[in-house]
Amino acid sequence: MSTATSSDLMVSPDPTVTAVPFNRLLRVELRKLVDTRAGFWLLISIGLITVAVIAVFLFVADPDQLTFLNFVGAAATPQSILLPVLGILAVTAEWSQRTGLVTFTLEPSRLRIAVAKLLAVTLVGLAAVVVALGVAALSNVAGMAFLDGAGTWNVGAANVRDFFALQLIGIVQGFAFGMLLMNTAAAVVLYYVLPIAWNLLFSMVDALGKVAPWLDLNTAMAPTFAQQTLNPTDWAHIAVSGTLWVLIPLAIGVTRLLHHEVKSA
Repeated sequence: MSTATSSDLMVSPDPTVTAVPFNRLLRVELRKLVDTRAGFWLLISIGLITVAVIAVFLFVADPDQLTFLNFVGAAATPQSILLPVLGILAVTAEWSQRTGLVTFTLEPSRLRIAVAKLLAVTLVGLAAVVVALGVAALSNVAGMAFLDGAGTWNVGAANVRDFFALQLIGIVQGFAFGMLLMNTAAAVVLYYVLPIAWNLLFSMVDALGKVAPWLDLNTAMAPTFAQQTLNPTDWAHIAVSGTLWVLIPLAIGVTRLLHHEVKSA
């Protein structure tokens, strides 16, 4: 009786089996953003709060302040606060909802999953910014028609570019912190507390004032909150501080994801 060798026991891969298409992974990750109550209500909250802030500005601001640029600035604040949480939830939900085992079984390439998640939250962030711009435009028209607002459309391509950049950097930073910690509460707290503490350090120590834009992302992005367009020096500040606060946490988080043990419970 012959003994089966290891080569006899090897199963040849089925040539008809192909990898999961990336567009399917992207659709799944987009669906996951609204499948949980936290994700669904966060998206609803982002929309409602953005509209509410713009409406309050419409009725509180002086008529000469009712311009498209100011309405865009009003929309930027709530979105810059809430959109990063969406990036955090996109990652941490796999662990808090115990779906990671299913996800990484159906698609063993964790890197593809991470890329799909990042692209999904980026697309939703872009959509949120577009909606905010639309609401700001409608509010500007309403201000002119009913409140004798200035109604100027003094927004250039650079202003729109910077608005998009502000929101997308925040989303990716939230995603990076979520990837780094893989825990919703810890990632949210760290995302908000650590940059604030870091910013306070530079504010209180005068000697650090000159290096603050290079090491503090909030300081580097400050011109956008002041409705100023970013110049080449500002972009250099964002590149350096963004590497410290976004790219490095993201790289460490991805490395951790690739080696993190996935459990069903």
